[in-house]
Amino acid sequence: MIVHPASSALRLFDAGDTDQPDVATLLDWAAEYLARPHPELGRAGPVCPYVRRSLDRRRFYVNIVQGTPTTAAELAFAIRPFRDWFLELAPRDRPDSVVTTILNAFPGLTDRSLVDEAQRALQAVFVKDGLMVGEFHDGPPDKPGLRNTRWRPLHSPVPLLAIRHMVPTDLPFLTGSPELAGIHRSYFGTAPC
Repeated sequence: MIVHPASSALRLFDAGDTDQPDVATLLDWAAEYLARPHPELGRAGPVCPYVRRSLDRRRFYVNIVQGTPTTAAELAFAIRPFRDWFLELAPRDRPDSVVTTILNAFPGLTDRSLVDEAQRALQAVFVKDGLMVGEFHDGPPDKPGLRNTRWRPLHSPVPLLAIRHMVPTDLPFLTGSPELAGIHRSYFGTAPC
């Protein structure tokens, strides 16, 4: 576990913290689902090409949000400090920054629509900082896979919002907003993804 240097209330668990049940569940899910190929993915390789390196380098962090937020605004508020901490932990110019991830898990949450709503509200703020925020839960979210539109890949055992750096291949996730697609192009140009 690492503790924020300015606030002991901000803690992140990593691969060494498997004694925490929700952390262990999410680490297992990441290794067994995200870091492996899936028959419905529609391409070769793992579901997420960065997760295995993130786990191996211990740059895959989990924040267990205490309490049960009742609104999307509460979910968004709960993870804002972790967006700022992410930028401190993984400045874009560091070699391991692209494999750094923070999962903000809401184990007590039963209204999965709050995760989807919070992600939509936060997306523009995160993209402006060169970050992505992704929603995962056992619904799963009603977003199709890029290469298999019948598949819903954002399934997780615990509702969560994930923070990571934006990468060139994220453009398809942002094309619904000309503003966000433009921000992506300001980071990566018009290179094919």
